[in-house]
Amino acid sequence: MKKSILTLAALVGLSLTASAQMLINGAGATFPQPIYTKWFDEYAKVDPSVRFNYQGIGSGGGQKQILAETVDFGASDGPMSDENLAKAPRPLWHIPTVAGAVVVIYNLPGDPVLKLDGPALAGIFLGTVTKWNDPAIAAQNPDVKLPDQDIIVVHRSDGSGTSYIFTDYLSSVSPDWKSKVGKNTAVSWPAGIGGKGNAGVAGQVKQSPGSIGYVELAYAHQNKLAFADIKNASGNYITPTVAAVVDALATAAVPDDFRFSMVNPPGAKAYPIAGATWLLVYGQQKDAAKGKKLVDFLKWAFAYGEPMAASMDYAPLPDKLRDWVIRRVNRIQY
Repeated sequence: MKKSILTLAALVGLSLTASAQMLINGAGATFPQPIYTKWFDEYAKVDPSVRFNYQGIGSGGGQKQILAETVDFGASDGPMSDENLAKAPRPLWHIPTVAGAVVVIYNLPGDPVLKLDGPALAGIFLGTVTKWNDPAIAAQNPDVKLPDQDIIVVHRSDGSGTSYIFTDYLSSVSPDWKSKVGKNTAVSWPAGIGGKGNAGVAGQVKQSPGSIGYVELAYAHQNKLAFADIKNASGNYITPTVAAVVDALATAAVPDDFRFSMVNPPGAKAYPIAGATWLLVYGQQKDAAKGKKLVDFLKWAFAYGEPMAASMDYAPLPDKLRDWVIRRVNRIQY
């Protein structure tokens, strides 16, 4: 009987704890979802009174939801446009968290390591380079036996910051791409089939022989997919690694509003298809209690979450930029 009473008391205690938990909702980019999930899980051990619910719906969805205030924070890998920011009911801030590599994945026999440059990639995604043994690819890979096989292009079907980074890169290396397609979270793709989220693109490529796509580095590792070395602005073929993203981030010119691009940077070792990712947070929080919890979490993330980045295939912010971002977080009012 005593044991039953103790068990009941424990269950009641758990129920009260659960009901007392504050829920903070966020939505947006799938690019940083693995590390955000890790941060939220770890932070729950620090402050059990708060729980984060994050939906990876793509950067475009994250921007829409934070503008509509249906979530407490948004997340995007592409900075919001001036036009979209003007729709915000009050100042909406970009808080950069980490940076990462967008890698070119493919499904070819034997998983060879391919070397690709910007013009070849632009040609593939424009639909003008259609065979794997096309000279634009073969000339860069003389030691690889490339099949006489059609290329199946896979791109994002949803509004995506990963697409923003990828199309930003293609626009920087191909005048044709810049004039015909341009850069955005969603574009009119000239060729290919769509997949939802980084996971959707990785899944499509994994199950489609002869396919090529682009995802965040962590998804390529998780799905054991081959990815290409990409020719950078210095003429070197660079394997996408955290160190190569750190080199790219070190060259970024960061303005006061933290909206910046870091594709195709100078630097002998910099990986050229890389980008930052941002949390989208109102500078003036409507809900004081939630605002305080969100700020507390952000302070923890920059102090204790950033060191987790490299082990999960992300580049942490440089110390100088991180300190600048923390000062901005401290200005959030609630």
